[in-house]
Amino acid sequence: MLDRLDPLVIGECVADIVRQPDRADRVHPGGSPANVAYGLARLGHDTTLLTQLGADAHGRLIRDHLAAAGVEIRTDDATGPTPSAAVTLDDRGRATYAFEVGWTLGPVALDRPPGHVHTGSIAAVVEPGAATVLAAVESLRAAATVSYDPNVRPELMGDRAPAVARVECCVALSDVVKASDEDLRWLYPDEEPEQVATRWLAAGPALVLVTRGGAGAFALFPGGRADTEAPPVTVADTVGAGDAFMSGTLHALAAHGLLGPGARDRLPAVDRDTVADVLRHAVASAAVTVARSGANPPTANELREALGGAPPSTDASS
Repeated sequence: MLDRLDPLVIGECVADIVRQPDRADRVHPGGSPANVAYGLARLGHDTTLLTQLGADAHGRLIRDHLAAAGVEIRTDDATGPTPSAAVTLDDRGRATYAFEVGWTLGPVALDRPPGHVHTGSIAAVVEPGAATVLAAVESLRAAATVSYDPNVRPELMGDRAPAVARVECCVALSDVVKASDEDLRWLYPDEEPEQVATRWLAAGPALVLVTRGGAGAFALFPGGRADTEAPPVTVADTVGAGDAFMSGTLHALAAHGLLGPGARDRLPAVDRDTVADVLRHAVASAAVTVARSGANPPTANELREALGGAPPSTDASS
């Protein structure tokens, strides 16, 4: 078993400006890939994030946030402002987003080749930076496993057909893919999520996971299907829930020795019990996150506590 996963995450950082009725605006560090990197680092993995950050207050906030978890940040020479998103929460804590995002990532040299690469969201579809992301994944996957989360943002995806083509290209390059049922309904409005997941599995990945919010999640793999319910939790908000699910998934797969150099040959033989355990870790990680404000995923101790049946801790310092 692999106790640690030393991944490279490629993608955007976003300052989430959270707006809620009868409360002052709050700014949280965010961006789906950045949240995954932060979640992996809090779970004990030596994580590198390849991203863009401005030399502004939002950029400093995000840098400090990521560094506090131990994330190594690598950037190109871009000088634009840090991307931001207005996040509006309804009375049930559900989030909607309005973005001000530019993504122009250029090539960046790495000190060492990673054992696992994760990407997704805006970074994999918004040009001109998306071309850099795709080229990096194509070059690194010879020695690394790859995961992908489309994390669809309709406001930034452009026309559906080219967005779907880019998403499907990323799916085909990946070993592990995670999407929400809402993502899949935007990408393929005439198909059920199960149909899409089945087709994606045939396109290359060895594991496709689909989240369903409070209804739990399911996973398809060459040996069949596994389902899990979402644990009961009082929701503070849903910001970062899918990203915590992703980092929990990768953490569990690494513990089972199913990510990293050489793991691509083992992953297609994964059994149902292992997939069920991965789902259990993923939904527990998401449950901890939705129980508190912002994209605030669990530490390793908090995840163990959640898996043991104790209520998620609200102390992010443990």
